[in-house]
Amino acid sequence: MESQGINPDIFDSYLVGVGSGQWPYWNSPAGAFITVAAAQAESVGAVPMFTLYQMATNGDGNISDITDSSFMSAYWSQAKLMYQVLGSYGKPALVNLEPDFWGYVEAAAYNAPDGNPANLPAVVSIEPECARLPNTAAGIAQCLITLARTYAPNAKIGFPASLWTNQPVTTGNYMVALGAGKADFSVAQTSDRDAGCPEVSSPPPECQGRVGPFYWDETNQTSPNFVENIDQFQTVATIENLPILYWQTPLGVPSSTPGGYNQHYRDDHVDYMLKNPTQYTAINTFAIVFGAGAGSQTNISTDEGEFANLFQAYLDHPAPLR
Repeated sequence: MESQGINPDIFDSYLVGVGSGQWPYWNSPAGAFITVAAAQAESVGAVPMFTLYQMATNGDGNISDITDSSFMSAYWSQAKLMYQVLGSYGKPALVNLEPDFWGYVEAAAYNAPDGNPANLPAVVSIEPECARLPNTAAGIAQCLITLARTYAPNAKIGFPASLWTNQPVTTGNYMVALGAGKADFSVAQTSDRDAGCPEVSSPPPECQGRVGPFYWDETNQTSPNFVENIDQFQTVATIENLPILYWQTPLGVPSSTPGGYNQHYRDDHVDYMLKNPTQYTAINTFAIVFGAGAGSQTNISTDEGEFANLFQAYLDHPAPLR
């Protein structure tokens, strides 16, 4: 970033895993990685953001751990540690809470006989600050909010909605049932892969099993396109009554040729979003966070300067917030 003159407002870091060897133990003392990452963010004039990604410890989509007392005891200990370190940091920070997990919980809840996410069992009340909260998936969300308000009052938190079913009203109501409307912002999960990655004849493992089309229509005439996506996340955030942060936005470069190759797959999110920012501020978007979701994806060192150039052009004429 420094070599290209990119000075972002937000610098995002993952906090991954539960147990020995996971994020609390990457630095000493326990939890110091947050301090290190916050210092890195400040060095480029950015607010630190942390994406808590602990629920995928035993496999993406495996939500059986939420009823495992041993796992959840460690989970709550680490979540509290995150907030305590952020509290000691004492400056503004953002926290993105458990991407994809809420989508898997939504699927499990709506496959249950009563369809109520508040009735999906989970271990919550073992955490002392959350002793009065329900032992349900909704209780998990509410406990994450309680711990944030208790230990990290300077942090702003958000829950990512997963629009896998393309039913934004259903998903918005589900997020409210979880308690996500009591957070500070709604996280719109843009994509975690360049569009060109699953288009190649033999995609890498992280891009396999996806159903196309993948490349979005910048003219917004055919599906998928950007206006469709804007409308969907606006619906969710309006139901939650929260502003929007777009997250994990891919960094690929536009191309009329499908596919690409390692770290050079095509995509047009950067091109469209930074050229049409008022479409996003019009729906109360306050930030777009860009970043590859896997090592094989395009990044700011392999995009031939696209992000740096469009980012500077945006800063020269920024969109007013709503």
